[in-house]
Amino acid sequence: MDETRPGLLTEMRNENSENLHQFTTLEIIQLMNQEDQKVAFAVEKALPQIKDAIDAVVTSLKQGGRIFYIGAGTSGRLGVLDASECPPTFGVTNDLVNGIIAGGEKAIRYAVEDAEDDREAGREVVNQQLGPKDVLIGIASSGRTPYVLGAVEKANERNILTIGIACNLGSELAKMAKYPIEIPVGPEVITGSTRLKAGTAQKMVLNMISTASMIKMGKVYKNLMVNVQATNEKLRKRSISIIQDITGLDESAAKEANEKANGDTRAAILMVLFQVDFDTAISVLKQHHDHFPNAMEQLQRQKAAKDLT
Repeated sequence: MDETRPGLLTEMRNENSENLHQFTTLEIIQLMNQEDQKVAFAVEKALPQIKDAIDAVVTSLKQGGRIFYIGAGTSGRLGVLDASECPPTFGVTNDLVNGIIAGGEKAIRYAVEDAEDDREAGREVVNQQLGPKDVLIGIASSGRTPYVLGAVEKANERNILTIGIACNLGSELAKMAKYPIEIPVGPEVITGSTRLKAGTAQKMVLNMISTASMIKMGKVYKNLMVNVQATNEKLRKRSISIIQDITGLDESAAKEANEKANGDTRAAILMVLFQVDFDTAISVLKQHHDHFPNAMEQLQRQKAAKDLT
C-alpha cells in the first residue's frame, strides 16, 4: 500500500473507518496527526469566546476570587492538571486555581463508575467549596455531563460566574454557562474517545485561560516566569537565569542576589535594579498585590524622581 499518496488515509477512513485495526502503524499515526491538525483551527474560531471568559476571570481574581475547574473523566483530569501547575509556574497560592473531578482524587488515576452522572454531587461541591467572588469553569466534551451541569446550575443560582467549555455546538453546558466556549473538533479517530481531539482542545483552552489570566495579573514579566517557585534544582537554575536576563548580572552575582532575597526571584530583581533592601522590595510588591510589572514601574518612577533632585 502506498502510504505517501495524498489524501489516502482520509479516503480509507471515509470508506472503511471501522477497519482501523487493519491499518499499519504509520497509517494510524498519520491519521491521528491529520485529525489533530484540525484542533488548533477549531480553537482559533473560539478565540473571541475565550477572550471574554479570560477577561471575566481576571476581573474576578482582582476582586479576590478563585478559579475552580470542574469535570469528569479526561475533562476533570485536565482541569486538575492545569490547576496543579499554576503554583510552581506563577508563584500563586495552592488555593487560587483549583481542580475538581467527579469521584474525587481516586478518579484522577482510576475510573469511578457513575460519578459523572451524579448531578446532585456537582451541585453540592459548589455549595461546599465556592464563594460569591469565585469562577466556576465547567469542562465537558459532550456538553451534557450531569455532574458538570449540576455544578454550573448551582453556581448560576448563587450568582457565581460560570464558564462552560464544550466540544460540541449548542450544548446544554454552553446554553447554561454565562461565558460559553465551544470547540467543535468533529468525530474522533476512535469513536467516542474524547481523550483524543477533544482532550487536546480542552488542554489548549485551559492553557490559554490560566496563562493569559496570570500574565494579566502580573505574574509574568516580559516572557519570563518571575514568580517561579524554585522547588527543585531545575527551577533554581531557571530562577538564576531569569535574574541574569533582567539585571545583566553574571551567574555568580545572580546567585548571591537570589540568596539575599531568600530565593524570591522578584525581590532579587528589584533589589538589584533599584538598590533597595529585601523588606522594601516585598513591601512594594504587596502594595501592588504582587503585580510585578506594576511594582517595577513604581520603583522606576521613584528612581527617576530621585535622579532629578
